[in-house]
Amino acid sequence: MEKTLPTIVGRLGLGLFAAVLSLPTTAATLEEIRERGHIAVAVADEVPYGYLDAEGEARGAGPEVARELLEQLGIERVEWRVVDFDDLIPGLEEGEFDMAAAEMAIRPERCSRVLFSEPNTSYGEGLLVQTTNPHEIHAYDHFVSRDDIRVAVLTGTSQVDILSTLGVPEEQQVTVNTNAQAIEAVLDGEAEAYAGTGLTVSQLAQESPRLEVARNFVDSRIDGEMVRSWGGFAFPQDAESLRAAFNEALLDYRNTKAWQNTLSGYGFTKDDILNAFRFDTQWLCRR
Repeated sequence: MEKTLPTIVGRLGLGLFAAVLSLPTTAATLEEIRERGHIAVAVADEVPYGYLDAEGEARGAGPEVARELLEQLGIERVEWRVVDFDDLIPGLEEGEFDMAAAEMAIRPERCSRVLFSEPNTSYGEGLLVQTTNPHEIHAYDHFVSRDDIRVAVLTGTSQVDILSTLGVPEEQQVTVNTNAQAIEAVLDGEAEAYAGTGLTVSQLAQESPRLEVARNFVDSRIDGEMVRSWGGFAFPQDAESLRAAFNEALLDYRNTKAWQNTLSGYGFTKDDILNAFRFDTQWLCRR
């Protein structure tokens, strides 16, 4: 059938529209953000890393430090966005926000998708269990040596990779999307424990008298190295100017008492704070 001119033009128009939609987004430069007067920053609603309190105010080690540094950079206002942890990197890639202040662990596979600042925090691992720890779980390795216990793990977190590297079978891993779901999984018996950072599980244990942090937790080792994470701020791959300026301010700020007080105020230990200086992002992205 012969196509009319309007039909052809219409289809060409749709094709051009689809092509425009498929174009990659370009991250805003530091100057563009300054000109518009605000920056969109994502958190994953995880205490004590990055979350919104009951009044909608951003709290946590990430937002508190970010707020100070962004002000130094001349950015007047921050628009905070709460997303699932697993949506942080896709959101940066798709231009939904300008940076993430969730203290996301700096890992090579993530470095291939986003730009990380220098480390802001360092933290170890832990387990959330039912009170009295009836199944006597004290290490991630127990899920390798025992087949009678299951572990809940938050999608997209470092714990997913840690458990897989240690050899924990997939059928013993219960995937959840939020910390609230992790609490429910442990309380309902869907999983016998929840794997998270020590700081995270300490906070979650306060949510119910039926929960506690596994005492005498034994840190796992991979290739002889104790499992520990270094958290940083994340930016889109092409946000070099923003990341560079932010890094410069962060490196200076890490030498202040104010930075130390912020971290200790959210439960980071002296060892955690000292360990933040142990590696730089270039090394963490290569290891």
